[in-house]
Amino acid sequence: MRLSPYSPNLSTHHEMFLSSFSSFSPSLRSPVAVFKCIRSSFNTTLSFSSARASAAMAPLSAVSTDKEADQELKYKEQAVSPQPQVAKRLEKFKTTIFTQMSNLAIKHGAINLGQGFPNFDGPDFVKEAAIQAIIAGNNQYARGYGVPVLNAAIAERFKKDSGIEVDPEKEVTITSGCTEAIAATILGLINPGDEVILFAPFYDSYEATLSMAGAKIKSITLCPPDFAVPLDALKSSVTKETRAILINTPHNPTGKMLTKNELEFIANLCIQNDVLVFTDEVYDKLAFEAEHISIASIPGMRERTVTMNSLGKTFSLTGWKIGWAIAPSHLTWGLRQAHAFLTFATSTPMQWAASVALRAPESYYEELRRDYNAKKAILVDGLNEVGFIVYPSSGTYFVVVDHTPFGFPDDISFCEHLIKEVGVVAIPTSVFYLNPEDGKNLVRFTFCKDEGTLKAAVERMKEKLKRK
Repeated sequence: MRLSPYSPNLSTHHEMFLSSFSSFSPSLRSPVAVFKCIRSSFNTTLSFSSARASAAMAPLSAVSTDKEADQELKYKEQAVSPQPQVAKRLEKFKTTIFTQMSNLAIKHGAINLGQGFPNFDGPDFVKEAAIQAIIAGNNQYARGYGVPVLNAAIAERFKKDSGIEVDPEKEVTITSGCTEAIAATILGLINPGDEVILFAPFYDSYEATLSMAGAKIKSITLCPPDFAVPLDALKSSVTKETRAILINTPHNPTGKMLTKNELEFIANLCIQNDVLVFTDEVYDKLAFEAEHISIASIPGMRERTVTMNSLGKTFSLTGWKIGWAIAPSHLTWGLRQAHAFLTFATSTPMQWAASVALRAPESYYEELRRDYNAKKAILVDGLNEVGFIVYPSSGTYFVVVDHTPFGFPDDISFCEHLIKEVGVVAIPTSVFYLNPEDGKNLVRFTFCKDEGTLKAAVERMKEKLKRK
């Protein structure tokens, strides 16, 4: 144990005691004499410690040299505030932008249109199913790759949506949210040095997890206004070292939905070059202006695709963290190996409830899209009126805008002003690029809030945000 510079020197006290004890002749080393010796030494120790403590509290010039004083001060500072420690592979990843912005929202009483979580609750029938699962005693560890009834429900839902039939026991794995599905897939199937291509801007978890896996990351930038995939740039980026392409459709943060032509182009590249696809489809039910297509449904892709999804976005239950990965058994093996040592299993009663949710009638999804379309209209119309350059969003519950009409040099300074002076939170998108300069003109707003909150945020911006 490290001692304070003001602690007594224990070796000195030990020597003092031995000296006192050895001063007795053998004939005088009776128990009473020994006790008196110990008590005397103990009192001496206390006096010595007290003297040192008093000296320490005296002016430094009176008790030590300048060098000693500096050393003592440095030691005290280190003892009070130890330096944060992190592995080198994660050094560049600070506190996530979502946490930073949410903390600032609380501090400044700002309306949070930044982080993508609803400020309204999920459907009662799903919450009731969770309550019943708890009451029924489904509260211990679940099977590692999922409660059978949920695996089956996911397989049924996937067949309805994509036309693909999968084995719920061998090809479906339940994870703690889609973020864990992403981590298990990357850590289970990517080796150090493997190339992985992703599209910027991207969900920040992608880069961090790929870094943990030791992957070589290549980024293809999607540019406004339509954020189309630059097909030639993608083709030239694929090499013999390319292991996988990671896609996200509908796309966070832009709302871009990959077209059938883009998906088929990616599929052909992967088949020709023996490349895997990891596809994040958590916003598949929030497709407003185009049909969502799972790349696994394109001929030749089922055997080389991991499809990842979750419950949270579709059912407004983001805190439940129920996700899953669907993959052929030869790919499922690797991701399950990683999953087993990441979380092993996911909340049991919530899995039972999720199985009920996924068997909701089609009318639920239709109503969901109608509701979000109305929210989207409030925000998009408001942002246009405020003076932003608003880019089209075909899916997700996000809208990306160009903030430059307001005269700020970059997205970070604009978002700080927006929070502190206007009282509204947006997310700076530069954190979603390998080269932050590519995103410095863009910020992201979310419309997964009740209509009153959206209208209040728009009014604040109309009142306090001025174009330059």
